[in-house]
Amino acid sequence: MTAYWDGYGHYEPTKPIEVKGGIKAQSKRGSFAQSWWAKRWVKTLESFNMGARLSRGKSYARKGQVTSIKIDAGLVRAKVQGSNPTPYSVTIKVRTLNGSEWELLAEKLVLKPIFAAKLLAGEMPEDIDSAFKEIGLSIFPETLDDLETDCSCPDWSNPCKHIAAVYYLLGEEFDRDPFLIFKLRGVDMDEFMSILGKSSGPENLIVSEARIFWKVLIMR
Repeated sequence: MTAYWDGYGHYEPTKPIEVKGGIKAQSKRGSFAQSWWAKRWVKTLESFNMGARLSRGKSYARKGQVTSIKIDAGLVRAKVQGSNPTPYSVTIKVRTLNGSEWELLAEKLVLKPIFAAKLLAGEMPEDIDSAFKEIGLSIFPETLDDLETDCSCPDWSNPCKHIAAVYYLLGEEFDRDPFLIFKLRGVDMDEFMSILGKSSGPENLIVSEARIFWKVLIMR
């Protein structure tokens, strides 16, 4: 195999154990993610100057080396099969927003009904981050310091290729369900719609329909 220099040092890559039934990326070549919000997530990863580990992480994601991903409030847990017989454990931590921050955000969003309308259609409004910025926040991590990542592999660099693989697949998960971004930041879609409804007084029709739409969607 070809040796790599990634800015941290010289190393010989190892061949991962092939996985049957792993989570394979939909992207077979080129860039990952389709929606603007998923692209923003991937762009954050690619700004971390990871060198060869980034391309190897992309290869792991496409080969199906990630065996599981679980997204909870502020935390992603995943298993990634490398060259070791036991899959590596990956965690990605993101700061969650507290109750008052979600309430402030809802107050900004109810002033723009188009946001709720797009959420109803299963889309993330492209300028929704402007509402976050008005209260001094961002919907997405903006720097490496906004994330806390860890992997049980012996690679001393962080993020490693296993974390990168999970990061890429998260982009595709966000393509499928943009509200997983909200869940990662602390609330699921139903909770968010409740907060939005309280901020608009008696729950308006758009918010009510959005909640119904979401429940029907997750029951499919």
